[in-house]
Amino acid sequence: MRRWLSRGPLIGVVIPAYGVERYLDECLRSLVAQRHKRWEAVIVDDGSTDRSGEIADAWAKRDHRISVVHQANAGLGAARNAGAAHVRGDYLAFFDSDDLLQPGAFEMLAGSLEESGSDFATGSILQWISKDNSDFDGPFHEPPWMKRLHYPPLRTARIQDRPEILGDVFAWNKLFRRSWWDAQGLIWPEGVRYEDQPTTTRAFLDGTFDVLSETTYVWRIREGSITQTRASSVPDLADRWETKRMALASVRAHGDAAVEQVFVDRVLAGDLWRYFLLVPGCTPEWWRLLRSGVLELWGTRLVESGLPPVHRLAGWLVAEDRRADVTALMEWVATLDGPAPRAQDVATGAWRLAIPPSVLDETTVPAEALALRDHEV
Repeated sequence: MRRWLSRGPLIGVVIPAYGVERYLDECLRSLVAQRHKRWEAVIVDDGSTDRSGEIADAWAKRDHRISVVHQANAGLGAARNAGAAHVRGDYLAFFDSDDLLQPGAFEMLAGSLEESGSDFATGSILQWISKDNSDFDGPFHEPPWMKRLHYPPLRTARIQDRPEILGDVFAWNKLFRRSWWDAQGLIWPEGVRYEDQPTTTRAFLDGTFDVLSETTYVWRIREGSITQTRASSVPDLADRWETKRMALASVRAHGDAAVEQVFVDRVLAGDLWRYFLLVPGCTPEWWRLLRSGVLELWGTRLVESGLPPVHRLAGWLVAEDRRADVTALMEWVATLDGPAPRAQDVATGAWRLAIPPSVLDETTVPAEALALRDHEV
């Protein structure tokens, strides 16, 4: 272990907590188990109505490095900002109270920054889908898209070196140099969900960063979490559009056309397929909001995006206000065991989606909305 780790830089850790009485102990045990021991943490009890605040207070009595702030419920962004105002340190970390840190997370992230001098570092993640909100017991897996973003590793990178890294939108797998965070005036948006993306986007655009291929964080995806309740909620979708606008405004202000193209086509569009799957059964208000966001941010350009082929087609249909066709398409997709069928044009050799006539009249859509790319054949 490097000499600096015996004294080591001080890491300030912010842990927002709301309704996590079942998970907080396990979360904090992973913090205490860090091989890097020089850290101070503040748990922000954001108006919890369960025993989260009591559990946090008990930990603060047990470990002098932990303190607690109790506040009226104000949301995740506000809780993170409140916590950041209470912790000191050379580096700043944000840690969600239902997740786990890998034992070497701080050691790897801080070690990279000490050697590189970068403004922040980001590690890859493991994901665990909790079907019944049970304790962590695996199996964990590294999402392929996250593994792709984090390989090969980078040191002292700029956004032009890997614009796709803007898809790593999470607050909690990163370690920020505190002096840089403060100098940039970085905060988390308040009063809106999906607050990670605008701030992490600004960080990647404005700073130098290290990309670690190692996994440093275990993300629990649980039923009832913010991530899982996006569904057909109009306010939730409105927040998603708002944070996308905020992130896009930062990218455009940055002024690099190549970065903007990657961001719009691959990052900004990356999660739309989840929303298209929800069109069957959605309310008219939700449909109008979905369509207005698609038109505002992409127009008909989703056929050029990095979405899977069927969802590029769905995006074109959304823009054209063809709700019945999107519904039929998504219901059909749900019956497939693998990729959608394809067909080849005899004259040109070009490949395209082959949608059954009972699902969609292909003669009513342009060829580019059905086209497959070389790597998709």
